[in-house]
Amino acid sequence: MPHTSRTEVAEQEFVLHCPSGPVPGVLWTPRHVAALAPVVLLGHGGSSHKRSNRILSLADWFTRAGIASLAIDGPFHGDRAGGTRKESYQMRIAAEGANHVLDRMVAEWLATLEAVTTNFPIDATRIGYLGLSMGTRYGLPTAAALGTRVRCAVFGKFGLERTKHLAPALDTTARIAADAPKISAPTLFHMQWNDELFTRKGQLELFDRLSSPDKRLIAFTGQHNQTTASAPSTWQTFIAEHLLHTHGVPQPTQS
Repeated sequence: MPHTSRTEVAEQEFVLHCPSGPVPGVLWTPRHVAALAPVVLLGHGGSSHKRSNRILSLADWFTRAGIASLAIDGPFHGDRAGGTRKESYQMRIAAEGANHVLDRMVAEWLATLEAVTTNFPIDATRIGYLGLSMGTRYGLPTAAALGTRVRCAVFGKFGLERTKHLAPALDTTARIAADAPKISAPTLFHMQWNDELFTRKGQLELFDRLSSPDKRLIAFTGQHNQTTASAPSTWQTFIAEHLLHTHGVPQPTQS
């Protein structure tokens, strides 16, 4: 397990051996914290990985604010992509079965979190989740499985009605619809108004099914892969306010 660190942030790269196979991940923790740190699980989108620019930027911000960050590679992504590029990750998910892949990803998130909270100074009762698109596909059921341990979540770029541009073999609508009412933690839902993969109606239906008494919807013009520059700061503030019990944007320390 190679280890690197900076003045305010410690980084631990690891591979967790699960029944489904090795799960590569990265944990970023604040170096100077008097008590157990809360943790936010960072789920990447399709075709991305645990060290994408987005994940690194979010992890750096959260960790400097006093929140540990945890990311793992999704199935057939990053260090789990394998040596061949002949089949896209969508084809490989379809071949295994989208719901089966979802089940094992949830199990891998839970096993990773258990290992991290056992071996590092992480508060296992103060957990946040942030992940859009594929990050919501796997993250919403993970949050549902964690129950009240999840204090807040940011989901989005996902819905209960796909368009013709999303392969039917990747459909997990029934599972997401069943798990959405189990989400009772404060939730921020990010919606792309012109999303070409999920209909506007389907995105709003998913938002409606979340049972949290504190749920907020933010919508931006643009297609699925577009992210307005100001959006990440909104996600960050929402997570930090609930995990740190603060109001307003926390000021991460500077190295």
